[in-house]
Amino acid sequence: MQPLQTFHISPKLPAALEPLRELVYNLWWSWEPRARKLFRDIDSELWDRTNHSPLRMLQLSTQARLSELAEDDDFRREMNATIGRFKTYLARKDTYGAVFAGKTGGELVAYFSAEFGFHESVPNYSGGLGILSGDHCKSASDLGLNFVGVGLLYRHGYFRQQVNREGLQEAVQLNQNFFQLPVTPALGPDGEPLKISVEIPGRTVWAKVWKLAVGRIHLYLLDTDILENSEEDRVITEQLYGGDADMRIRQELVLGIGGVRALAALGLSPAVYHMNEGHSAFLGLERIHQLVDAKKLSFRAALQVVAASNVFTTHTPVPAGNDAFSRALMQRYFADYPTEVDIPFDEFFSYGQAVAGRTEEFSMTILALRTSRQSNGVSALHGLVSKGLWREVWAGVPEHEVPITSITNGVHTKTWAAPEFMDLYTKYLGEDWEDHLTDKDYWRRVIDIPDEVIWEAHQMLKKRLIDFARQRIRAQRERLGETPAQLREVNDILNPEVLTVGFARRFATYKRGTLLFANPERLFKMVSDADRPVQFIFAGKSHPKDEPGKRIIQEIYHYTRQPQFNGRVVFLEDYDAHVGRRMYQGVDLWLNNPLRSLEASGTSGMKLPPSGGLNLSVLDGWWCEGHNGKNGWAIGPEITKGSVELQNEVDAESLFHVLETQIVPLYYAKPDGKLPLAWIQLMRESIRSVTPVFNTHRMVMEYHQRMYARAATAQAKLMANDCRAASELSEWKKQMRAKWSGVNIYDVQLQHPDRLNIHVGDPLEISAQVYLGEVSPAHVRVQAYYGENRDNTIHSPAVFDLSLSAEQPNRESGNYLYHGRVPSTETGAFAFNVRVIPTHQNLNQDHELRLITWAK
Repeated sequence: MQPLQTFHISPKLPAALEPLRELVYNLWWSWEPRARKLFRDIDSELWDRTNHSPLRMLQLSTQARLSELAEDDDFRREMNATIGRFKTYLARKDTYGAVFAGKTGGELVAYFSAEFGFHESVPNYSGGLGILSGDHCKSASDLGLNFVGVGLLYRHGYFRQQVNREGLQEAVQLNQNFFQLPVTPALGPDGEPLKISVEIPGRTVWAKVWKLAVGRIHLYLLDTDILENSEEDRVITEQLYGGDADMRIRQELVLGIGGVRALAALGLSPAVYHMNEGHSAFLGLERIHQLVDAKKLSFRAALQVVAASNVFTTHTPVPAGNDAFSRALMQRYFADYPTEVDIPFDEFFSYGQAVAGRTEEFSMTILALRTSRQSNGVSALHGLVSKGLWREVWAGVPEHEVPITSITNGVHTKTWAAPEFMDLYTKYLGEDWEDHLTDKDYWRRVIDIPDEVIWEAHQMLKKRLIDFARQRIRAQRERLGETPAQLREVNDILNPEVLTVGFARRFATYKRGTLLFANPERLFKMVSDADRPVQFIFAGKSHPKDEPGKRIIQEIYHYTRQPQFNGRVVFLEDYDAHVGRRMYQGVDLWLNNPLRSLEASGTSGMKLPPSGGLNLSVLDGWWCEGHNGKNGWAIGPEITKGSVELQNEVDAESLFHVLETQIVPLYYAKPDGKLPLAWIQLMRESIRSVTPVFNTHRMVMEYHQRMYARAATAQAKLMANDCRAASELSEWKKQMRAKWSGVNIYDVQLQHPDRLNIHVGDPLEISAQVYLGEVSPAHVRVQAYYGENRDNTIHSPAVFDLSLSAEQPNRESGNYLYHGRVPSTETGAFAFNVRVIPTHQNLNQDHELRLITWAK
């Protein structure tokens, strides 16, 4: 038989339904419940089969069904109402961006990330980093910021997960057809599909640019799987986080360098470039190169402009989690770059090292830190951890002054809150609740939602989760060819009247997915209790190359199939945003038990409170800030020292103790015989205390006010008059570095009549003789560094600038007298030192030069 010629015929959209076309190509529908319901009503079975993709639904619907809908007055009425809501959203003039951001700087922000997670039907993400990127973009749209995203479009996305009979994770490739995604080719100035190029050794790689509409903003995604490239280069954008170091550096070249070139080719000129993690850090090098070419600046002068307008967010609390490339690999891919920007290769390579000249690899995180003046961790604790992790980059600077701040992550509330709870907010808080998302006082109104109303909504969501879990498990068992009896068992899996605990995330070892199974006998007693049972739902993927992570999944799966846990502990395969939503909205309690300080922020737990869920978590990441003692529970003491084994033992005991003595009794306490009133009160407190704080509206406004506006202002100042200020700043830094070694502090005095008998309120005068040599006093700050003395170390220090004395007898010789007063407001043992740091009106960080001299 001859091979068949295949083709596909798509339905023709009736004219009456034509407004749907614009809607399916804008991801606004993904966080608008009314729009999702509209598409689900077209064909609920097809909605599920297409992984909830409106575009695929229109492509796969029958012509008869579309014609039927075109004649359906109710459907057209709802469609027009939804389209009207969409148009109103796009046209709104009173957004934060229009009203507030415009006053402080409405310049374009370009946000780079290796992954973006908007919805399960656009699988361009692997986990939390991508979901955060997507939520960041959604809030930027809702707030009306001048904002654009840049990333890569992966042919295979991440992967679909299957778990076999042995409990082993199997990765199923996606092989996406981009014309089945809501992306369109970005057009260049000539009206043709845009392609940009990136040079790599011996050849040029081309990338097609795709555009994805996300509400009011656009995301541009680069794709190298095009005919202009060799097979070797077409696979650069094949797999998210796939391949070896050689593949990763090529991906990051396309993302960072190609992304900057794509924006330029589109005629976009961002004032701020935000790197979400270090994968895109090569963008700083490309921006410098462009300024060297276009403005004829030196490398260091161009660096001043670029660093002032770069923002960097680090998400990784351990060095091993940060991409780094060998010297040989950097020499291969950047062989010509140092010559083109007129610096030696060793100097170029030092921008990826904490200390120049060492044998360590080229760190993308250090490159991002060195080419950004605004850097942050993603929770208050992670900010402190990051200061310690990267303190070598600012050698000699006290750890607490390392210029890495923190902006705690959030979630996009409308994406993750159950529509049923959003309806309650509309009814009991007000129709404008979305406009008060960050107003903590406004959210006190949740007290007005009756107990029975909250509980009824929650129980409905739990039943929906259990139905969903049964469907997933049944489909898995059918695929594995299990017996009719094993399939019938699925009908009895889980119970909506039982306390339900969820655990879903990437299975990395530090997240301790098996901590609950540290004591199987105790767990069995809990799940089998006749009066107060507990049930657990697990889900999550492991990176295909993470063998320890895959073994954790296998261990959990084996427990779920043991008779004593069967039906009360389950694992749902193929965790994605859809599985996540069902779990976040339906479980009673969310379990999070990573090793302390290794969870930079964590956002899964933030997704439950908008739907009334509670958290049981180790005090790490965001929960250190979110837990108030009345909105959930903490696991274990804050152990800062001791082995992993000790922490596992202590936390496992605490986990069981809190469940057995606090959580389970509270859940089943029903004074009226119907409602767990005390539990419902905690649900209200969880909504009230978490929802208005841990959301991406607050987060994005914080980025704008603390970083974007400042970076845009700094860039404008340095670029004025053909970058004259940048050139002057670069030259000044060069001179300061050359002269700084001569700076010295001597003859430091504390002036008090009796240093052994100082009382609170006594004036403490400090003076210091400082030799500045050729350095002008106008370009230094002489400071007293003062605080509590513990073991000859200053704790909780304060810094006070000393003043240049009017009497300067040795001014001509470069010697200067400084003096000042430190407070004596507390009792105890104190100590101080004096230091000198450089200063300039155009510096963006106190320690930007990494120069500091202490009195000896």
